[in-house]
Amino acid sequence: MYVSMKGMLERANKGNYAVMAINCFNIETTRAVIEAAQSLRAPIIINIVQEHMENHCDSELIAPIVRLLAQRASVEVALNFDHGVNIGLVKKALHDGYTSVMIDASRYDLDNNIAITKEIVDFAKVYGASVEGEIGCMGGTEGNFTDDQMKTDPEQALRFVKETGVDCLAVSYGSSHGNYPKGYVPSFDFERLKEIKRLTNMPLVLHGGSGSGDENIRKSVENGINKINVGCDFMNANTKAIKTHLEKNPDINYWVMMHQVEKESQEIIKHYIQLSGSAGKSI
Repeated sequence: MYVSMKGMLERANKGNYAVMAINCFNIETTRAVIEAAQSLRAPIIINIVQEHMENHCDSELIAPIVRLLAQRASVEVALNFDHGVNIGLVKKALHDGYTSVMIDASRYDLDNNIAITKEIVDFAKVYGASVEGEIGCMGGTEGNFTDDQMKTDPEQALRFVKETGVDCLAVSYGSSHGNYPKGYVPSFDFERLKEIKRLTNMPLVLHGGSGSGDENIRKSVENGINKINVGCDFMNANTKAIKTHLEKNPDINYWVMMHQVEKESQEIIKHYIQLSGSAGKSI
């Protein structure tokens, strides 16, 4: 079923669980994620980050592929433009068939963030699509980890959701994008998360879920997170599987290897689905 994020996240908010959003960029990664979700009867979100869409699979190309795979599936599948900073590309993605978009204007001041986000919310209504906004700012693991000044202010979050009408809100409370250094586990500010949830009472989103640690993920869901973004852990699983097959058989047929990798990479997705509590939750 090809749907927007709205319904699945509203149910997750009421049921106190989270839906996984996995970064994909082609037919193989998308198919692996949908098959993993279907095996556990879980709703799922296919994230396409702007960089991948610009450099590998534009919205006109990838949207029909995801739509067809979703229509063949018996679980809910949403296609979301992840971290859209280019307003033109965000609008084009909606026109090309994306069911959801994230407009990331978090690097602007609050007034401009609200104005830009509301523009996309109003535009998306024409397409019946859901919109994710972001307040606060997530850093990256390549030298600028999220610090206290970048974390979401609960009162600003309340104003943001009231004035924009977003369907879900990405908040910053300790995670960062990218691969964490080996052995490093980020510290999450759960009191901040609880206060944002208390004030907004809406679906909240954790970005940078990869490498955050199972306990942080569990506690995040317990305290109000309803969508969890994972990219690096899934990509790393694909890379590891490719390396393993090439080490075992350097002459392996590429087609055979890719199909095996597609199956093996599903295990990390299943792990996160179980952690999120979304197994068995698809309508």
